[in-house]
Amino acid sequence: MYGYTLGAIVFLWLLFLSFLVYKARSHYYTLSQRTKRQSIDDILDAILERSAKLEKEIEHTKKMIDQIQEDSQCHFRKLGIVRFNPFGRTSSDQSFVIALLDKTDRGVTINFIYTHEGIRVYAKTIKDGKGEKYVLSEEEQKAIKHAHTIL
Repeated sequence: MYGYTLGAIVFLWLLFLSFLVYKARSHYYTLSQRTKRQSIDDILDAILERSAKLEKEIEHTKKMIDQIQEDSQCHFRKLGIVRFNPFGRTSSDQSFVIALLDKTDRGVTINFIYTHEGIRVYAKTIKDGKGEKYVLSEEEQKAIKHAHTIL
């Protein structure tokens, strides 16, 4: 009786091991067919080679992203527009000022003043949110303030 039990346990153990070997061989066969390599060493070498190539590409991509982020610091990010009437009650709000600012509040304000004779355009440079060379008008200050509120 003891011999039958031991034989059944050994038989079940052999079935289990056979199943594991079958799964490993089928996995190896599938892997070798997909990679078109013959030995496991060739397959692992191909995987390591591909991994090294991908690491280089990731590093290159990270450098490109860092460069783009650095370059984007000086691009205009903030925009403010204010319409106004420069002549009181004799005209409407056809004139306007645009404030274009970067991340550090450097940029330009551009005034478009509409008159009966035509359009006048004036620009002033901005540094730290204030006029760099010229005093800013009330409308220009409003446009800069408006640019800070819009994200």
